[in-house]
Amino acid sequence: MPLLAIPFPAIDPVAVSFGPFAIRWYALAYIAGLLIGWRYCLALAGRPPRLVRREDVDEFLVWATLGVVLGGRIGYVLFYMPDYYLLHPLQALYLWHGGMSFHGGALGVTLAIILFSRSRHIPVFAFSDIILEAMPIGLFFGRIANFINGELFGRETTVPWAMIFPNGGPVPRHPSQLYEAFCEGILLFLVLFAAERAGARLKPGIVTGLFLAGYAVARMSGELFRQPDAQLGFLIFGTTMGQLLSIPVLIAGICVILWARRQPAAP
Repeated sequence: MPLLAIPFPAIDPVAVSFGPFAIRWYALAYIAGLLIGWRYCLALAGRPPRLVRREDVDEFLVWATLGVVLGGRIGYVLFYMPDYYLLHPLQALYLWHGGMSFHGGALGVTLAIILFSRSRHIPVFAFSDIILEAMPIGLFFGRIANFINGELFGRETTVPWAMIFPNGGPVPRHPSQLYEAFCEGILLFLVLFAAERAGARLKPGIVTGLFLAGYAVARMSGELFRQPDAQLGFLIFGTTMGQLLSIPVLIAGICVILWARRQPAAP
């Protein structure tokens, strides 16, 4: 083992098993993110401007779950391994084998928000402000699960906190999952929390735009330390797929913020 490299903690990716049935940390991360995020959204719905009812948040939980899971899986299949799943289409259904895309999940949740808001006659941005303010909670737990699984590890480095990952060869690497857990989870949550406390939700869309732009910046920054997906490698100008997919998210976030700032404040 190279000097100054921290051995990866041997954490079983299976949290609990009952005979042939196993519950993985990855599944628990999704459950924790959805449940804690749901409770946080309920609290936000009770704060001004109160354009969304708590009952609406309750009913959206199922929609959010389907949007995250189906969108995340479809996004992974289309963005990261289309050639493989074209030859093995049934394996796209094997969720227990892993493989989820945040950008796909984001598209799934976006579609769920639009359809749900229209069906309940709720202002779309007023609703998305609440849902997306809780999104960093799920991102945090998801990145911690990535770390436990020893996946999506970082590039080679000589920093003192470098780690030897089981599937990353004998070289020390950035624990990029922890960087992303901090930036996409904790830091982004604090930014949105501060904006909400400053009254950003009085102009629906500002929190939504802040989340989109903030996530894009955090993701593109994190990708500077993360090892690109083996099947894709580096793309145009040395970028990664995660960075390229984040560019339209950043642009959309800025546009939504600029649009929302011109709108009248909610009563």
